[in-house]
Amino acid sequence: MIKHEIIACERCGKSIECKANAYTKCQCSGVQLTLNEVQYISENFEGCMCADCLRALQVEYREVMGIA
Repeated sequence: MIKHEIIACERCGKSIECKANAYTKCQCSGVQLTLNEVQYISENFEGCMCADCLRALQVEYREVMGIA
């Protein structure tokens, strides 16, 4: 059985279980981001983030861009 790494979310520091080698089972895969949203996030962050932070950054991007 493959064990996944417990890491801190780069944005908020919350402990998350990174499942990069099983992406479809990772908590972050539940957040559907557009290519532009991914680019916006990657301009400021490099590491893994929890789903809550990804959703917050998605909302932030949409507000900045004036998208409903």
